[in-house]
Amino acid sequence: QVQLVESGGGLVQAGESLRVSCVASGRTFSTYVLAWFRQAPGKEREFVAGVGWSGDNTRYADSVKGRFTISRDNTKNAFYLQMNSLKSEDTAVYYCAAAKRYMAYEEGWANLYDYWGRGTQVTVLS
Repeated sequence: QVQLVESGGGLVQAGESLRVSCVASGRTFSTYVLAWFRQAPGKEREFVAGVGWSGDNTRYADSVKGRFTISRDNTKNAFYLQMNSLKSEDTAVYYCAAAKRYMAYEEGWANLYDYWGRGTQVTVLS
């Protein structure tokens, strides 16, 4: 069982940066692939970024590529989403997620992720 807790959301102006963090419980953190998803009001939850077991492999949604960076620190049971050049359309609740199956990283489908945080609000003012 893994419990995930996000932090770091907030209110920023367009063009600014923000980093959200997710800390996981458990002793097998390095065996999970990890991801960030987001959900804006009235929209479906969408994949934002994913990272493999070691942190060397990452993938991004086209809408955030070049602006967002996902990373993990297996020594701290934590992973992060650094968001730069934020836009108003990035406004959403951001969720962290973990999965045992590597396919979850490869496909980026929410239903392949086993554990979820409760979310943290990110609001970008234009």
